[in-house]
Amino acid sequence: MTVKQPHVAVTGAAGYIGSRVVRDISEAHPDWTVTALDNFYRGQVEEIGDVPVDHVDIRDRDRLEDTLAGADIVMHLAAISGVKDCDENPDLAYEVNVQGTTNVAWFCKKTGAGLIFPFSMAVVGDPEAFPITIENPRDPMNLYGRTKLLNERTIDTLAEGAFPAHLFLKSNLYGAHEIGETRVSKPTVINIFVGRALRDQDLTVHEPGTQARNYVHVKDVARAYVRSAERLLTELDAGETGVSKFELAGDEDPSVIDVAELVQSQAAEVLDSRPDLVMLENPRDETLVERFDVETSRTEEELGWERRHSIKRAIRADLKRLAAGKEKPPSP
Repeated sequence: MTVKQPHVAVTGAAGYIGSRVVRDISEAHPDWTVTALDNFYRGQVEEIGDVPVDHVDIRDRDRLEDTLAGADIVMHLAAISGVKDCDENPDLAYEVNVQGTTNVAWFCKKTGAGLIFPFSMAVVGDPEAFPITIENPRDPMNLYGRTKLLNERTIDTLAEGAFPAHLFLKSNLYGAHEIGETRVSKPTVINIFVGRALRDQDLTVHEPGTQARNYVHVKDVARAYVRSAERLLTELDAGETGVSKFELAGDEDPSVIDVAELVQSQAAEVLDSRPDLVMLENPRDETLVERFDVETSRTEEELGWERRHSIKRAIRADLKRLAAGKEKPPSP
């Protein structure tokens, strides 16, 4: 399959990562055709530069395939993401994450289009070995992780002999970005702490507080997907099929209490106020390991990817930007 005029389709394009990906592709490759689609369950933008976001639900296979027609690569970022959202909407989580992803993968099998898909660190559950890699055993602790594990297995099966696919074991996101006049963010751990500091609210930490997580900036993730698309084009030209898996993570894995204290100290410097840190009983079953380092050399070497953001600088920049604009992120 020789690709002369690349056509990339992005599902979940109105969301936190998808909107940034569309922006980055359009900027890096203005000659590529970009199709953006979203059902606007959590979508935040309707247009990204000169790319409109089509209202399409990935559960509707016929409509989905009509919209994806002609795509050489599908970046499948649409999902019911996060433990809480999946637990509160289990039927929807299964329909979107499992059935919807199968619809996308089936399109790739029929057409030979390359596929990019994040299957989340949630498939690992409690890590048994460090640093974490794609070889870690799969033992998800929640519905979100289980749906992502089903996605991984489905794509493994369908891609063999049919299309090339890049799957990303992605860690926890943080940070924000802008699409036009719209600030696009998501209530992830670090972003929640920043929002609470701006509202002069307590920073609440679930016990024991020593549980570590790995964090990667949304802009770094988007850049990795663009590099992935570039690599997939060469694989398509070479007639390659099957799945390649990559770790996508930051080089910082602080404890939750360390993150809260960092936000606390930065708020004292930037906002001249120091929110209190409050420990709460943990209401959920979660991974409580005290380290969460991830090996990303494979991603760096094979995709030419690099991290450009740090947690401290991102927190400080967000506090300054939002305080200057008197903008307060909504409560999660």
